[in-house]
Amino acid sequence: MRFILFTRLAAVSWLLIWTGAALASEEAQLIQSINSYRSQAQPCANVVSQELPPLNADTRLNLPASGAVDLQPMLSRAAYPMVSVQAISLSGPRDAPSAMKAIQESFCQVVLNPQFVDVGVSRNDRDWRIVLARPLLTGGLGNSDAEGQKILGLVNAARGVPQQCGGQAFDAASPLTWNANLASAAEGHSRSMANANYFDHKGRNGGTPGDRAEMAGYIGKAIGENIAAGQDSTRKVVEGWLASPGHCANIMNPAFHELGAAYAVDPKSDAGIYWTAMFGVQQ
Repeated sequence: MRFILFTRLAAVSWLLIWTGAALASEEAQLIQSINSYRSQAQPCANVVSQELPPLNADTRLNLPASGAVDLQPMLSRAAYPMVSVQAISLSGPRDAPSAMKAIQESFCQVVLNPQFVDVGVSRNDRDWRIVLARPLLTGGLGNSDAEGQKILGLVNAARGVPQQCGGQAFDAASPLTWNANLASAAEGHSRSMANANYFDHKGRNGGTPGDRAEMAGYIGKAIGENIAAGQDSTRKVVEGWLASPGHCANIMNPAFHELGAAYAVDPKSDAGIYWTAMFGVQQ
């Protein structure tokens, strides 16, 4: 079985000539398997990953599955405004489970990289090409507090109806209220991740979400935290969290009463933009 990894960094785009009416079942199954894999902490390269939101299937990233490809010229003709991309080529897997096994064995660091937001999968018999990418930020965001308030609105809309978070069903829950101390803690963590170029609930100083909340003046009986990276809108952030069982469970937890959320941007970081939402129950 032959594996090839291609990497390019550029601010270019490309146009896919889509030849099928819908994503074939094996390709769709592989995307589902990748997202299920990302949704849980995974051991990879001697570290354990964070729970990650799902990748969005984007047909513009469906490169030809067979033969050599030159990413930059292809992407330069696209409608996909790419910042970074990695393409995995597999030769040999007969189906999606076999392809997923090969990815886990040889490319766990690629599919568990939090900077990637979108994915495309192509297949030609036993040849596969999996493309993961991050687009340019649109620049349409307001200030951190305003976008945090939008997160609150979307979270409360989600809590207003029953949700299925993986294997756990949640009834509708009461709306959360905004807490400025939690928002301050969320902004601090987003800024830390952006400036220090990491993605983790554990801060660079070793601090936990509870530590950050307390330092911001929030004394709570319980603290929850959701983080995200790469998404350039609050809608994408919350949709990603709702599709991830652990993040979804935080959103729907009826014990939480308050929320603060914020984002931070650093163009030198891998993901470009980082989001934090902190959930709390005051003592």
